[in-house]
Formats: sequence, structure tokens, C-alpha cells
Amino acid sequence: MTGPLDSLARRGLFLFDPETAHGLSIAALKSGLLPACRLAADPSLKVEVAGLTFANPLGMAAGYDKNAEVPDALLKLGFGFTEIGTVTPLPQSGNPRPRIFRLTADNAVINRLGFNNEGHDAAFARLSARQSRGIVGVNIGANKDSADRIADYVLGIRRFHALTSYFTVNISSPNTPGLRDLQARESLAALLSAVLAARDDLAKSAPRRPVFLKISPDLTEEGLDDIAAEALAHDLDGLIVSNTTLSRDGLSDRSQADQAGGLSGRPLFARSTAVLARMRKRVGPAMPIIGVGGVSSAETLLEKVRAGADLVQLYSCMVYEGPGLPARILRDLGPLLDREKATSIRDVRDSRLDHWLAQAI
Repeated sequence: MTGPLDSLARRGLFLFDPETAHGLSIAALKSGLLPACRLAADPSLKVEVAGLTFANPLGMAAGYDKNAEVPDALLKLGFGFTEIGTVTPLPQSGNPRPRIFRLTADNAVINRLGFNNEGHDAAFARLSARQSRGIVGVNIGANKDSADRIADYVLGIRRFHALTSYFTVNISSPNTPGLRDLQARESLAALLSAVLAARDDLAKSAPRRPVFLKISPDLTEEGLDDIAAEALAHDLDGLIVSNTTLSRDGLSDRSQADQAGGLSGRPLFARSTAVLARMRKRVGPAMPIIGVGGVSSAETLLEKVRAGADLVQLYSCMVYEGPGLPARILRDLGPLLDREKATSIRDVRDSRLDHWLAQAI
């Protein structure tokens, strides 16, 4: 349930088109006027993943802070980590506007942004100026017109290795033509080999940065098999499941359903969670997985963990729930863990894996 300030902010922002509203929300975070999360750290929510210690498992997904403008302001809202990007080597404007569409009856968003961002240089300058030490990941991508997309990802690793807490290799956006082809086994093997070799070379003289692979929720069972096999073969640090979907299943608001682009928000929850469980089954208990898609409450976050997630990210649902959402989720998580007689959020991981494995995708 949104608080009064969140409801007021939503009404104000919804007077504008979605992309203008997004810019205004970034400006509000830059201003420092939004209330910070005042909750004391809860030891039961601390998570150790890929050599990093997260104060809590809730993160802001990539796509909101594309240009590294407000990572520390987001952390002050209560997030245990945040992820900037997707950033590409060169600036690019993305697809023509309009390219974001609200489906308010479904608490959903369709976007076809197309990796619009200011490029490596702008993000590097902002991250270099950070004073805080919270966990910030860098989500890297390839330029739309790149002649060598794998080389673009390697450039991202080399450029941000000294500044990031972890990397996300994003090959799952549906809005860059041909990008999802990198999920095919042979292409993925080449990509992971190049990216991890670049990371390992840099790790000879600097702390080693974990690399996560962000995948689509629209993969077939065979596609999931291939990704799991390559992730294990290359000793990948983890997976992020999942990006937006091309499916329009479960929508009650059909007014924008024919818009091209990826669907996110509440309708993505079931599909993304079922894919998460399938990947957990395939990669085993040791590989970290970050669950994303339709998280809007402490209960939906915990359900991602029950399905196999170590960490959980959100984005689209905050469009509808407001900037107080992270604090509300963290406030409500403790009582949920108490109800399950769990002393740590890690205790409930995989507890409903079989349930989610039985769900169709």
C-alpha cells in the first residue's frame, strides 16, 4: 500500500508522459528532498553473494538510472544495492518517442527504449565522483550499430572494472535488434569467454569483479538448458532472471497491449519466477541468482527467494508504488521471516522451488 506522499507523487508524475515523469523522478532524487529510509539494519536480511556483503537483498534494477546520475540517492531509499545502465560504449538516442507506455490497470509498463544512454564516458565520470561506498553494479551493453558487439561488452568490462561492485552483461533486451541472438549457445560461449578473460586479466592487479548474465523470460526449455550449460562451463559468477517479456499474457488492460517492446511490472511476476526456478534447478544451489520481475511487496520479494533467488531487484512497480516502496518492503520482511520461523532470509531460499517448477512458462 502506498503512503500519502507516494500517492501524491504518483498523481503528480502521472500528469506527464512516462518518459518526462521518469526525468522528473531523477531530478527529485538529485535534489535530496525525498525522505531517506530510517529503518535500522536488520541482520536477518544480510546476504553474502559472489564475495559481496549486501545489507539487504533488495536492489534497484538497471533501466532506471541509465547514466549513473543517482546511485547513492537510490541507496538512501533503502536499497541494498543498485545497478546503473544499460551503458554502451558510445552515446545513443535509442528508439523514437513515444517509447514507454503505462498499463495502469495492471501496474505494468511496456518500453522500447533501445539502450538510450550517454555512453561510457558520462557514466564513468559520474561513478568516479562518488563519495559513498554502497554496492553499485554496472549493466553493460552493445551499441545498436556496432560491428562487433562482443568487443563492446569487453570495452565495458575494461572501462568500469575499477569503479563497479559487479557487472551485468545484458543480452536480453528485446529492443535492440538481434541482441537476444547472443543467448544462442555458440554466441554465448564466445561472449562469456571474451568478457571473463578481460575481467580475469584486470583482476591480476585489482579486486576481482563478479560478472552476472541477464537473461530473457522468453527462452525455451532448450534455451535455458544452453544458458545453464555455458554459465557452468565458464564458471560465471551468477545470473539475473529476468529482463522484460514480449508476451502479453495476463493483461487486463489491452489498450496498449499491441505496443512493441518489453513488458514489465506485475504481470511479469509469475513468468519470471517460473523461469527463475528452472534456472535454479539447472545450475544447482551454489550459483547466485538475482530474481527480477513484478516485485511490489515483501511477499513477492520473498516468493522470488523461495523460488531460488539470492537477491531480488525491482523497478517498474516503483512507478506505481512510489519512492517509499523499498522501505515498506524492508519493514515488512522481518515479520514475514518470523512467521516462517526463519532466522535469516537465506533460510527460505528454494523452499517453494518445486511449486514454481510446476508452473508453465
